[in-house]
Amino acid sequence: MSDIHNYRTEIDLLGAKNVPADALYGIQTERAIENFNISGQLLSKYHNLIRGMALTKKAAAIANVEVGTISFEQGEAIIWACDQLIEGLHHDQFPIDMIQGGAGTSTNMAANEVIANLALERMGHKRGEYQYCSPNDVVNASQSTNDAYPCAIHMAMFLEHEAFLPHLEQMIKSLHRKSEEFAHVIKMGRTQLQDAVPMTLGQTFGGFAASLRGEVNNLNLAAREFLTVNMGATAIGTGICSKPGYSEACIKALCKVTGWNIHLADNLIEATSATSCMIQYSSALKRLALKINKICNDLRLLSSGPRCGLNEIHLPERQPGSSIMPGKVNPVIPEVMNQVCYKVIGNDMTISFASDNGQLELNVMEPVIAYTLFESIHLLTNGLDTLRTLCIDGIKANEERCRQLVEHSIGIVTMLNPIIGYKKSTEIAKEASETGRGVYELVLEHNLLTKEQLDEILKPENMLKPLDLDSLKKQL
Repeated sequence: MSDIHNYRTEIDLLGAKNVPADALYGIQTERAIENFNISGQLLSKYHNLIRGMALTKKAAAIANVEVGTISFEQGEAIIWACDQLIEGLHHDQFPIDMIQGGAGTSTNMAANEVIANLALERMGHKRGEYQYCSPNDVVNASQSTNDAYPCAIHMAMFLEHEAFLPHLEQMIKSLHRKSEEFAHVIKMGRTQLQDAVPMTLGQTFGGFAASLRGEVNNLNLAAREFLTVNMGATAIGTGICSKPGYSEACIKALCKVTGWNIHLADNLIEATSATSCMIQYSSALKRLALKINKICNDLRLLSSGPRCGLNEIHLPERQPGSSIMPGKVNPVIPEVMNQVCYKVIGNDMTISFASDNGQLELNVMEPVIAYTLFESIHLLTNGLDTLRTLCIDGIKANEERCRQLVEHSIGIVTMLNPIIGYKKSTEIAKEASETGRGVYELVLEHNLLTKEQLDEILKPENMLKPLDLDSLKKQL
């Protein structure tokens, strides 16, 4: 049996329970450990959510001292304890599952208990001597889980957003570098997987970069919504159990401790049950994932073969591709990024369902919303770094293959359409398709243009941008 001296006894609504004597957490955290063995993903690993709780509790303490709800000594000790958590200390004292019942009460109480016990020691008392600094009456003063927990999620998600953006920016820069590197490589563009008209490989990668660049603005717009919070709403938005002026003081303190332009929601009743900002950010991540997925699919197509596919680019070889087919190398990095994107897309559906189940004055599904949104951000962060460093940065162009495909393509007949007309262009295209001969030689054979004229029209620089056709015709 365990030594009784290794525990302290705490009491709550349901009775007494032993808590490890050296634990900063208390009885409600202990109950959460017993109740929620769900995902295996513990709050202790989600450092920004712990920081978000600490920022929220710190601002609340500042406001509570200002309006006279708690003493200066208690406020100072709580602020010190919160700073410890913000700095990354004691995060191991949050051993509870991210998915939990109770609308986040377990997370809120874990923060209250850890902060209370740190504050007690700061004040010269022992852990568990809550008569001097109670988790509920002092650390959680003027608050409910229903405003403190969503506010903490908002703070955490904004921290996550700021950490995520540099990874996306690095990917965009990498694609831009490839765009410049491949600016001279002429290749065939394709629509509906059929030959279309010539372009450069650089334009392909430039398109990839531009596609992702637009998502930076979209994510920034979505993230701004995290800076609107419902602190002071307490249980359902009425502000019960808080003093006049507390809410405004808390928002002012939040702005000061974070350095962000945080706003109080216009309607606290609505804000207490709303999860719109998380829906919006998840949607932005899904949109980003769809674009990344398209890029990865294109990379797989462009590198297909190498003998019997497009083979216009070479992806870095990362591992042998088959246990039975010698010499086979698969595009494993785009493949794994595809799977990341599918997971993010699926996570958005989870968040949509959970958000849809916000009933009456509260959405009790916020824990799974937060957990899932964290997962999407972390997957995309790791996925983007992997795709960039192990694939994009090492891509090589197969210039000879690109040139051969352009020269042999029927698609270059489109350039002749404004010169010889649609009907003759169609006839040339049909004959080329039926005989397997090239457009170039058929145009010359039918005396539609001279070699000099044809070479002028089919100059690479003429095929890659809008042309002054009148001037070109005069030259011909």
